[in-house]
Amino acid sequence: MTTVPEIFGSMVFDSRVMKARLSADVYHSLKQTIQKGTKLDLSVANVVAAAMKDWAIENGATHFTHWFQPLTGITAEKHDSFITPAPDGRVIMEFSGKELLKGEPDASSFPSGGLRATFEARGYTAWDPTSYAFIKGKTLCIPTAFCSYGGEALDKKTPLLRSMEALNKQALRILKLFGNDDVKHVCASVGPEQEYFLVDKSMYDKRKDLLYTGRTLFGAKPPKGQELDDHYFGTINPRVTAFMEDLNIELWKLGIFAKTEHNEVAPAQHELAPIYTTTNIATDQNQLTMEIMQKVAAKHNLVCLLHEKPFAGVNGSGKHNNWSLSTDTGVNLFAPGDTPYENAQFLLFLVAVLQAADDYQGLLRASVATAGNDHRLGASEAPPAVISIFLGDELTDILNSIENETPYNGIEKQKMKLNVDVLPRFTKDNTDRNRTSPLAFTGNKFEFRMLGSSDSIACTNIMLNTTLAESLRLFADELEAAPDFNTALHDLIKKTITAHKRIIFNGNGYDDAWIKEATEERGLLNLRTTPDAIPMLIQKENMDMLTAHKVYTESELLARHDILLENYCKVVRIEALTMVDMANKEILPAVESYVSALVSTAAAKRSFDTDIPCNYEQKLIKRLATLVDTIDARSTLLESATVKLDMINSITDKSLFIRDEIIPKMCELRVVSDEAETITAASYWPFPTYGDLLFGVK
Repeated sequence: MTTVPEIFGSMVFDSRVMKARLSADVYHSLKQTIQKGTKLDLSVANVVAAAMKDWAIENGATHFTHWFQPLTGITAEKHDSFITPAPDGRVIMEFSGKELLKGEPDASSFPSGGLRATFEARGYTAWDPTSYAFIKGKTLCIPTAFCSYGGEALDKKTPLLRSMEALNKQALRILKLFGNDDVKHVCASVGPEQEYFLVDKSMYDKRKDLLYTGRTLFGAKPPKGQELDDHYFGTINPRVTAFMEDLNIELWKLGIFAKTEHNEVAPAQHELAPIYTTTNIATDQNQLTMEIMQKVAAKHNLVCLLHEKPFAGVNGSGKHNNWSLSTDTGVNLFAPGDTPYENAQFLLFLVAVLQAADDYQGLLRASVATAGNDHRLGASEAPPAVISIFLGDELTDILNSIENETPYNGIEKQKMKLNVDVLPRFTKDNTDRNRTSPLAFTGNKFEFRMLGSSDSIACTNIMLNTTLAESLRLFADELEAAPDFNTALHDLIKKTITAHKRIIFNGNGYDDAWIKEATEERGLLNLRTTPDAIPMLIQKENMDMLTAHKVYTESELLARHDILLENYCKVVRIEALTMVDMANKEILPAVESYVSALVSTAAAKRSFDTDIPCNYEQKLIKRLATLVDTIDARSTLLESATVKLDMINSITDKSLFIRDEIIPKMCELRVVSDEAETITAASYWPFPTYGDLLFGVK
């Protein structure tokens, strides 16, 4: 019997495999590239490529691909076989260093936001040696960055790597001021918790909305939903257990640290949580996780729904992004220490996060803005669209004491001066967990909870990394020029707390009173929808900051603004057209058939005996007939609105029209259609109901 340690990472060309298959010199050269970013010589690349090819073939691979993450939101791959013609008419299996280092996929068919003309097809993929190659099926997958002929980033990985370097650069400046000269590298790490739904495939296939959009556009609440809270952490049924067991094996083969699995709050909802790893690797692995979830589900006649809100009226799905910062010497910079030296350092990084989140609320919100996530944020199951930070009572009291220059009444009553021991001894979980907070400190990391379940974690972590890098840059500039470091440090932390304490909120983020307080009293942004949030990418101060750190160019930001809005428009347009189609071709005929049956029943009763009462039929006929006319009228209005939408040229105007006209009309059509479902006989309703979908996996 194969054990987990035996299968773990068996399909990954990781350090263990490299060390075994490469010479000491080649391995050292490659490690220098991975750890320090030194350029990889082509001769070394050739040796690595040959070893990678031999290993892949031994494990059943016949092809290779440069695996990348274009701006479509999913991964992309073009497979090339290892075969090369031999002089004798046979073939040999070859793979060169040049093929490892660079690929040339067609870039014209991927979103570019105007960075590339349609006829300008050339694009490049470049190997990311910091993320290990792996085998998927019979293909060696080489993680790569994707750029245009002119060098513009056409993917999510390139800006992510840039943001990691920007954060490393500024964090090292701060650590040097504290005398940490032994630290050579600072790296952000992430552990993304993945939420998802499982539904029976036979039911899924009967619903056009799930097929076309990934979410239900119609559906009345079942008699039982999540009211009893009996699904969360409940016993996992055998069919789901079998899925999870197979999923774990496939993930473990790829070196993905799938750790925790459980039922989530909503019926049919579940969660998978990995152990944290380096941000770019975590991003790659999360994309793989979502893909493999769907493939494994299909083997079990299930469908894995990754949409943020596949069902109205029950909890949607997010992806909690557990973000931490560590040195190559093993120090977690978000972990409170016990000594004055460590405490002061921790406090500086803590207030740097406060400043980053406050100054760049719009960028953090934009990083999670999608059509799907708009249905989830602020829906009493996920954080609101307003950015705030939860610190807990203890840390908040400490910051208040620093600001007010008052003694901290904790374990040690000391005047809050940073050259004395002011922080208490912390345990990792010194505060309760606030599940309503967009960005919560959870002992030694920050949990960013706004991210949607289907989205890449790249965009969120680009913004977290870069905004923190900017705060650290400003801090380093000030402290490096200070004549007295300790005094300057104390003053800087105090000043930062005062300027940005409005971003701290430890209460209930689901409460409407908080939204009022946040916007009217604290002046925080409430960017409720994607059309509200995406323009933050091209706001001047945001663009200036992102370009200054060389994470994006101005043209790359303008392109992403257009791509994200265009995607929003396309997604909602498809949803609107699907609603019209389902209403006209399925719901209306079904209700009409039921009305016809009711009329026939009433007529039969009267023909048999005029004294037989038909109150039930009459009442139901009138109600359904009214609903039929209303559904027809609202479907027509929605269809007309989509025609108007297609006549609008500006992508910004399109998105605003969708927000203000299309989505309200979709809601209006749904309300009356769902009402019709509640009084139409089950045998007539044309597709599986919420009850069928949510409780159909047994």
